[in-house]
Amino acid sequence: MSKSLTGLTLATTLSLTGVAVAAEGLSQKDLARGLLEQGLAQGDRGFIMDHVAEGYIQHNPQAADRRQGLLDFVDFIQTMDPPMKVTPLRMITDGAYTVVHQESEFFGPKVIIDVFRFEDGKIAEHWDSIQDRVTETANGRTMTDGATEIADLDKTEANKALVQALVADVLIGGNIEKIDTYIRPDYRQHNPYVADTRDGLKQFITYLADSNIAFGYEKVHLTLGEGNFVFTQSEGIYDGAATAFYDLWRVEDGKIAEHWDVVQTIPEEFAHDNGMF
Repeated sequence: MSKSLTGLTLATTLSLTGVAVAAEGLSQKDLARGLLEQGLAQGDRGFIMDHVAEGYIQHNPQAADRRQGLLDFVDFIQTMDPPMKVTPLRMITDGAYTVVHQESEFFGPKVIIDVFRFEDGKIAEHWDSIQDRVTETANGRTMTDGATEIADLDKTEANKALVQALVADVLIGGNIEKIDTYIRPDYRQHNPYVADTRDGLKQFITYLADSNIAFGYEKVHLTLGEGNFVFTQSEGIYDGAATAFYDLWRVEDGKIAEHWDVVQTIPEEFAHDNGMF
């Protein structure tokens, strides 16, 4: 079974993933897309009032907490020139969470991964990671091209377990020799600084160690999946700085076949007290 990651599911009962949808027949993916495109980019305050919980918890460092903080942030976005533009590319839903992988024009070209948590049919919490879009990459791919079709819904939990093991073993544990256990030889890489194939990943991690560039994942906060796509939200260190790592993995035949990420340095100052996680 396969379906488009960006397809909108209109149902009044349960989606394929067993997630309850809003009373208007809008799925979590519909609402997540709507908030980004209609609420933020177009400044539709009515959409936000209707579909965002009053006690909305914000983790974006620049936006204040609660629904009112989001409304104030949207007012600021509407003053931007050129205006904000949002292009969702991949979306997955796992329980109360929906993940959106998008390109955006937001103070220049950006790649963003947003995570939304839903409660009682409304958007109740938001996390994101934002990175400047790099056009010249070490692998010849863009940061966002590649597969978009959800498949293997029956393998969601197994695929999540595989990715969790990779992160624990390699990215937290530092066991580079275990990469072959989890990743296909023809692994497709979209991190702009890492070469293609699993050997490219090994070479990059080795380069960081040889160059005394501090790198490592320290804690995984979320692991979410739908079929062959798995998302992990982690914190750690990159080049000595506290860093948020948002990774999207595609699994094929029991091994990881493709990877996208958005990496953001964690700032020292926030517009709220919630932190990035």
